[in-house]
Amino acid sequence: MRKMLKIYAPFSINEIKRQLAYKGAFYLWILVNIFGSFISYYLWMAVYGSAETGVLGGMTRNEMVVYVFMAYVTGSMVNISISKTVSDDIVKGTVSMNLIKPIDYRMSLIARAVGDMVYQFLLPGIFIWIGLEIYRVQVLGEQIVSITTILWYLISVVMSFLIYVLFDFCFGMIAFFTTYIFGMTMAKNAILSFLTGQLIPLSFFPEGVQKVFDFLPFSSMIYTPVMIYLGKYTGSELVFVLLRQAVWVLILYAAGSLIWRKVTTRLVVLGG
Repeated sequence: MRKMLKIYAPFSINEIKRQLAYKGAFYLWILVNIFGSFISYYLWMAVYGSAETGVLGGMTRNEMVVYVFMAYVTGSMVNISISKTVSDDIVKGTVSMNLIKPIDYRMSLIARAVGDMVYQFLLPGIFIWIGLEIYRVQVLGEQIVSITTILWYLISVVMSFLIYVLFDFCFGMIAFFTTYIFGMTMAKNAILSFLTGQLIPLSFFPEGVQKVFDFLPFSSMIYTPVMIYLGKYTGSELVFVLLRQAVWVLILYAAGSLIWRKVTTRLVVLGG
């Protein structure tokens, strides 16, 4: 473990430094993220304001406020794409260099994604999270979330991050066949925004559709950790959803290993 940290930690650190390199983009990124979270907030408040009941999809107005901002915070930490890096390496031919280096290519991508996740959490995720808790206590009159709930939430977020990154690695393997995946990446992001519950909580879908989502990894990416934070999962149900996340981590890791072995056998690099 110590040896792995020594090898791959620099990838994470360099990614954080890269993100902080341009101050203009740094401050603009914070502004855009905060602005985007408030857009979702006002849209949902308009929905609840025009509804005949105060509970929609099993969630009250106050719970939806928490869901909107925590889904944004969670999404910023979890939705770290590595498929573009894979595609760029294939286009430039640099993927061949990674095959001869004494490192695991996928682990280096995950390490870079960890650095990106830390950056996203610190800026602006932590500020939105703190602001939300102040709002809950001072305006909504609710108690601050417990330390236990926060710990379970963070454990779930780590597994959500691994699920998304490992899934995105598998998705990035398409580039070995098509080279450019920009259009497919945009389609993937649009579809996942629904399937993960980032735009609309999955509890708003019909019960039959929710059962289908339970068999897919996408609900474990954002919806599960946010619902844990809201206290919707407790006891045996909490254990079950965490185990489901762990199982998907193992499945996607195994799938990525199998696909990687298959695609590298047909890799041809001209130049590079």
